[in-house]
Amino acid sequence: MIRVIVCGACGKMGSVVLKMISEQGDMKVVAGIESPDHQKVGEELSGILGLGMKDVPLAFDLADEVAGADCIVDFTSPEGSLRHLRIAAKAEKPMVIGTTGFSGKQMKEIEDWTTSIPCVLSPNMSIGVNLLFKIVQETAKILGTDYDVEIVEAHHRQKKDAPSGTAKRLGELIAMSRNQQLKDVGVYGRQGNMEERSKGEIGIHSIRAGDIVGDHTVLFSGPGERIELTHQAHSRDTFAIGTVRTIRFVCNAQPGLYDMRDVLGLR
Repeated sequence: MIRVIVCGACGKMGSVVLKMISEQGDMKVVAGIESPDHQKVGEELSGILGLGMKDVPLAFDLADEVAGADCIVDFTSPEGSLRHLRIAAKAEKPMVIGTTGFSGKQMKEIEDWTTSIPCVLSPNMSIGVNLLFKIVQETAKILGTDYDVEIVEAHHRQKKDAPSGTAKRLGELIAMSRNQQLKDVGVYGRQGNMEERSKGEIGIHSIRAGDIVGDHTVLFSGPGERIELTHQAHSRDTFAIGTVRTIRFVCNAQPGLYDMRDVLGLR
């Protein structure tokens, strides 16, 4: 039985992941973590989320609960995820991080802490999105800079970071496939009078509206034709299914930093 703690337990993703874990025969949720000022801290998750998990507390300090876990799952914020990673590493517990928006400095700290524990970090746990990563990378290698690339992503109105971590990852993979760096060729939205689009540029555009779960389209446009590769998430269950698969992977992995390509065997 894999004992799991979910950080960000009452959030949009955390609550769906909790439900999915509770339905697995080989997993058990032993605690949920939320911020200290969350109004439900101290109560049982069964009463908060209506799930059949008796005696499972909603706590605010991972350090108080980590000893009873086999894996930590985190969908919080960059600062929260780093705080929880430090605790997990000191306790030698594997970790799964689905948080996006890390800075370069924060990524370096993640790399340092994961020399002692296995950790899967992915901006998107969807199996379909990670297959899209692979397809987009191969497409970019073949088409090169003769084809213009535009990435359009859409999410719900409450999403805090833009562009999404998934859109940035798509841009990074395309750039790498064309021997570029996204920081040099990425263009984020367009406004006003512009010069002609430069060759090799990668456009990234964000939409925030309603309750859109997550849409990503990559457009390759060349002379006389275009290719559009699209993934649409219809519910957060797709991310939760990928998270469950990731938990099983990380609990049997050697120390190091992994992503969903490792989980799905797509490298």
